[in-house]
Amino acid sequence: MKEKISIKPFLRLAGLEPLVVRPETNFVNVGERTNLTGSKKFARLIREKRFEEALSVARQQVENGAQVLDINMDDALIDGAEAMTTFLNLLQSEPDIARIPIMIDSSKFEIIEAGLKCVQGKCIVNSISLKEGEEKFLQQARICQRFGAAVIVMAFDEKGQADTMLRKLEIAERAYRLLLTKLSFSPQDIIFDPNIFAVATGLEEHNNYGVDFIEATRLIKEKMPLTKVSGGVSNLSFSFRGNDHVREAMHAVFLYHAIKAGMDMGIVNAGQLVVYDQIEPTLRNLCEEVILNVNNQNNEATEKLIAFAGTVKTKEKTAVKDEAWRNNTVEERLKHALINGITEYIDSDTEEARLKYARPLEVIEGPLMAGMNVVGDLFGAGKMFLPQVVKSARVMKKSVAWLTPFIEEEKKNNPTANAGKVPKVLLATVKGDVHDIGKNIVGVVLGCNGYDIIDMGVMVPADKIIETAQKENVDIVGLSGLITPSLDEMVHVAHEMKRCGLQQPLLIGGATTSRMHTAVKIAPQYQHGVFHVLDASRSVTMVSSLLNKEQKKELLAQTQLTYQQLRYQFSNKNKKALIPYAEAVVCKEYVDWKKYKPTTPTFTGTKVFKQVDLATLARYIDWGPFFIAWEMPGRYPEVLSDAVFGKEAQQLFNDAQQLLEQIIAENWFQADGVIGFWPAVSNNADTVTLQTAQGPVQLEFLRQQLKKAIGQPSFSLADFVCPAELGTDFMGSFAVTIHGAKKHIDRFAAEHHEYNKINVQILADRLVEAFAEYMHEQVRKDYWGYCKNESLSNEQLVREEYEGIRPAPGYPACPDHTEKLKLFSLLNATEEIGITLTENLAMNPPASVCGWYFAHPQSHYFGLGKIDVDQLKDYAQRKQLTVEEAEKWLRTVLE
Repeated sequence: MKEKISIKPFLRLAGLEPLVVRPETNFVNVGERTNLTGSKKFARLIREKRFEEALSVARQQVENGAQVLDINMDDALIDGAEAMTTFLNLLQSEPDIARIPIMIDSSKFEIIEAGLKCVQGKCIVNSISLKEGEEKFLQQARICQRFGAAVIVMAFDEKGQADTMLRKLEIAERAYRLLLTKLSFSPQDIIFDPNIFAVATGLEEHNNYGVDFIEATRLIKEKMPLTKVSGGVSNLSFSFRGNDHVREAMHAVFLYHAIKAGMDMGIVNAGQLVVYDQIEPTLRNLCEEVILNVNNQNNEATEKLIAFAGTVKTKEKTAVKDEAWRNNTVEERLKHALINGITEYIDSDTEEARLKYARPLEVIEGPLMAGMNVVGDLFGAGKMFLPQVVKSARVMKKSVAWLTPFIEEEKKNNPTANAGKVPKVLLATVKGDVHDIGKNIVGVVLGCNGYDIIDMGVMVPADKIIETAQKENVDIVGLSGLITPSLDEMVHVAHEMKRCGLQQPLLIGGATTSRMHTAVKIAPQYQHGVFHVLDASRSVTMVSSLLNKEQKKELLAQTQLTYQQLRYQFSNKNKKALIPYAEAVVCKEYVDWKKYKPTTPTFTGTKVFKQVDLATLARYIDWGPFFIAWEMPGRYPEVLSDAVFGKEAQQLFNDAQQLLEQIIAENWFQADGVIGFWPAVSNNADTVTLQTAQGPVQLEFLRQQLKKAIGQPSFSLADFVCPAELGTDFMGSFAVTIHGAKKHIDRFAAEHHEYNKINVQILADRLVEAFAEYMHEQVRKDYWGYCKNESLSNEQLVREEYEGIRPAPGYPACPDHTEKLKLFSLLNATEEIGITLTENLAMNPPASVCGWYFAHPQSHYFGLGKIDVDQLKDYAQRKQLTVEEAEKWLRTVLE
């Protein structure tokens, strides 16, 4: 059973282009200047009927970042309905303005109705309220509903405007109840405006207005989570009109707290928003005290802010670049550009250097390498971090790209001119593996230090690695891999290098590699030096030492001694005590199945998800692994405020967020997935049988054999499925993938933009992991539905506080990758969503995740640990493999 489904939307608005307001949208800026009370210029142009000129105000708001355009024509001296009609009709013919949604703003409903007849797309009506009673409120809401508009509901009823938190909430709940019960109004199309009033007026009864709005917002979002909250932000600072510097600071501080409470949008001047962290601390603290009504007894905080306001003038907002470095010599300019990652002037500076030096190669060997040496020294000293180094690499590559045609021309005219040899390092992800983020980072770091990098890409067989190493006469070979079968492939490559007579040192790196495995399994295959490289920051020192004859001898001798000691430790280590496999099965985890009633999924078979909304997935991103991939120390979000790394971590995070926004806005990626559920029973041991439309499918699991304290169970995933003699249970599986990343990775590589290239790779990985998290949540709450009322934050999801698990083949609880073949067959994953498996069962595209779904409340993650030969033989028999074949796939868990 298969069904194509779309993901449920949140508030959807549209001009010529759609705007979907989701929780992760953060905040929607509603431009306020096309409002007769918001801009003197706009008011003058409208009163003089210079409507076409008035469009320039609208255009400026869009250019300054407004996502919705508020248009208000309320004025006693003009015909508001006629003005609204004329202006909107003109605006609709300007695609650069009409692309964003319109907010029709008026206190007179006849003007709103005139506007509704003119706009295209889906607009917002600002506003309706209960001030004239329920009948009028519902009548106006019904008209808005007929035009398909979202509505802003003011906190205003028959008693007047709400000015306290409780009154704001009371009116909002009443309006919400009326709209849903009387009109079946979509809750996503309801936007509450709980009234932002001026603070710091000198009247003490006004001092809590900011707090009242913020707390009312928090409660509205808790009680009516699908609705949105908006407000007219400029009202807050009305007491300081004429002092834009203070007003902008107040707006930024207010929004900082209101957005955290749940405010979704606000009417603001899109060109006059300042960054909270960039407000001078004294002013920011004074604004905090006034808005949050802290230390404001007897208007103390108000008086202090008024006094401060008198000492400042509105500051110009034009950014001033520090261009003093442009006055230095060309060598110093090149060094500055390399250290700071500035590409703006690199072509002209490189050309100036080329004309100054006798040969183009001298520019590379001289000022460029001098600058990169400084970068390398700073990186080695911990004063520069990996993301900065990657930006430096882009500058270097652009400069070299400028010089390359001149170097090639010189070669033609004088073949011996460039006889000097640049050390070459060959890098490859081994056959059967498609993951290369770490390898790419190592390549960039080494490239920054003057080495010629030959990157062979992914899934490279041993013969191609050896052929290229010989043909290019490389100095060092580096192998990378992520999945456990890649470890065996690395052993094979080392053996083949020895057989073919290579003598280059061999570097080993990747997530599953280790110093112990390198010493025990790989190093004995190749006598010319095998070195495990922990991360990119260690690669430079390692390569530098290996290319120095004296240092190489010392490093080789030291490593051989270390590896001998590791092999001795490995062969003489106290083997973990294992219990017989038959005993482990008896010691399985106890589940009282008689008291358990399994939840029946909403379907059996599979469902396919195509083009899942990327912005929805972005909300589920766990940013911790993002910083780990960039070798940033510390945990997220603490790393952003780290005394040493915080500044660069924050810059990296900002860059990633900006790139992610572009990926989402321009649909760079396509997120596809498939899930499935089937009736399932266990054999009370380690086999689970699924009943599918094509017949029974047997899944085989492995069980812990480590000897534990008395009473401690030996876990197996099969324990979490009901035994056949006690009833029928269910089990599920999933596969999700991100298509489209490679196109942009290749594009950035061609543009020498290694920083964005690597960020795209990492973000694709983060998004597919977020996809798996999102899909699991949908399964728990909807498609399987065993936790319909679950309400967890993203932090709780990251901490796995949910019920049920989604273990993946190849990971600690089920390390056998070959069960992935059954999973793919069950889901028809290759045909449905385009994920293929390599011969070592890595998934391609690399940004892909698959796994099993278990729903029992006792199900949990665990590590299998080591197993003994008795379980290996039983497992091989169950899977109809030879013991040797099973051993190949389970080598890492065999004692």
